[in-house]
Amino acid sequence: MSINFPLILVLATAFTGAVWLVDYLVFRPRRLAGVAKYTYGIRLPVVGTKVFDIAEPKNGEVMVFIPPHQDEYFIKRVVGIPGDRVRYQDKTLYINGERQNQTFVSQIPPVNPRFLQYMEKLGDIEHLIQRNSYRETRVDEWVVPEGHYFMMGDNRDQSSDSRYWGLVSEHNIVGRAVAVWLHKKPGLRLPEFSRNGWIQ
Repeated sequence: MSINFPLILVLATAFTGAVWLVDYLVFRPRRLAGVAKYTYGIRLPVVGTKVFDIAEPKNGEVMVFIPPHQDEYFIKRVVGIPGDRVRYQDKTLYINGERQNQTFVSQIPPVNPRFLQYMEKLGDIEHLIQRNSYRETRVDEWVVPEGHYFMMGDNRDQSSDSRYWGLVSEHNIVGRAVAVWLHKKPGLRLPEFSRNGWIQ
């Protein structure tokens, strides 16, 4: 019995094309549904130049952007807008010299004192953050120039953010994140829907 390799290749190509088409038409719009792309203005595609201003990012909002060191989407919280002086000391944010409130919520999990959850308030926005009680932090301070934003993750001791790779240019803003639709934990795990909901 002979195997028809050209036919197998044609069928495999057709199948992968169909998978791509379904992803593009069905799943991609759902992935992007959690981003309000025009909250911060209308921008030209590719170059990112703003042509129509609607609103500026505010401290506490969660933003989707392309970081300066990597050509892919990141999602972090805005903790410094142009003109702000941001200081991170003893796992606490100070913006323009003002300490940002943190209220203890719980241990994660309750039997492990290593991970602590706090409610933090930035501007008018309250949100949960996670801290590792055993990890030390040094005192760092940054001044945010015009046209840039300082971003931090809510999992403060496990986040790759502006503390390590710098500030985000307004040209690299994608939009404001408003909801979690799909979440994937690190490693060889399937995406899951357990964290669906609106972003604080």
